[in-house]
Amino acid sequence: MRRATNLFERIPEYGNLRIAFCKAARGRRHQAEVRQFSEQLDRRLSVMAERISSGAFHLGRFQQFLIRDPKERVITAPCFEERVLHHAVMNVCEPVMDRSLIADTFACRKGMGREAAVQRALLFSRRTHWFLKLDVRKYFDSIPHDRLLGLLARRFRDRRLVELFEQIIHAYRGRLGVGLPIGSLTSQHFANLYLGMMDRFVKESLRIRGYVRYMDDMVLWHDDRDALLDIKWRCQEFVRTELKLEFKPSEPRGMREGMSFLGCRVYSTHVELNGRSKRRWRRRVRVLEWAGRLGLISESNLQQRLTSLTAFTKAAGARSWRFRQRVLYPEAVNGPIGLEPGEPRRKLEQRCGELPDGEPQQERPDEPQEQPWFPAGPEFRGTKWRSP
Repeated sequence: MRRATNLFERIPEYGNLRIAFCKAARGRRHQAEVRQFSEQLDRRLSVMAERISSGAFHLGRFQQFLIRDPKERVITAPCFEERVLHHAVMNVCEPVMDRSLIADTFACRKGMGREAAVQRALLFSRRTHWFLKLDVRKYFDSIPHDRLLGLLARRFRDRRLVELFEQIIHAYRGRLGVGLPIGSLTSQHFANLYLGMMDRFVKESLRIRGYVRYMDDMVLWHDDRDALLDIKWRCQEFVRTELKLEFKPSEPRGMREGMSFLGCRVYSTHVELNGRSKRRWRRRVRVLEWAGRLGLISESNLQQRLTSLTAFTKAAGARSWRFRQRVLYPEAVNGPIGLEPGEPRRKLEQRCGELPDGEPQQERPDEPQEQPWFPAGPEFRGTKWRSP
């Protein structure tokens, strides 16, 4: 593959920085840092362009916080100005990185994503009987800087651009020389590109047709379990020697018991949300409903968050519709819809109770006649009713 060149000059262009600002500010217009930047937008973008061109842009300003959903992670959020720089870089470099990836890699790519990865996994699950899941242990914290920069230098010929990559990568754990921050746009694309070597090894050296990767979650399919064991050891040796990474323990499993992948349970016949995803989704919906009732969030913000939560469940297809209805509209799904069963019968019994004893209903001309009620059981179907 030919190396891309003459890309660095496109990054500090005003039009590119303006687009990068719009992407970085999406959903954050209410933040004070974003408002201050937008009030002096032209001047701030001009200063950024000068600093990027001269190599004087200061990197490494970020905040860190801990999340525990679904597992404990340290999120490193860069400042807004640095976030704009990351978008400006990826606006220019993302197409080059995307061309070096295979078709069965779905993370951080336009027109791909989690839902497409699940559907591709369902396709391979219908064709084969055994699968092997591979997951890198602490992937973002284990990526070596020197090997990642060597890979970027083979993709990009522009020396100044490679130097900018080096500044971005060394801004986090530069002394240790290992690890990328979780929460940065460039980290996602760098991490996705780094495992592209693993994709090539599986497809070109091992000749595996059934293969799907979403960031560091990889699945391989084969009809022979022993062949998957051999593939496992060869993949482990490759990532250990070539990528300096390590896989979590795993074993081949049969498709009959299903496969947990990206929050879904994939079978050979269908896809549904797994138990943990259902619990997390139900809990988040309840929290949003509670916040909406107390007025902690606006109605538009509530609708936007519920829409994003609904989009997460769409990877499971039609199987997730019933689950969403049970959570969002429990009265409509579990309770009666319209008239309760048997209500016409009770009305008729009340009307009959108002008549004098022994007076037939047909002898009252003032009221419209009603047909007598009889049960609609199987023994009465097809029976003609005759008036006494």
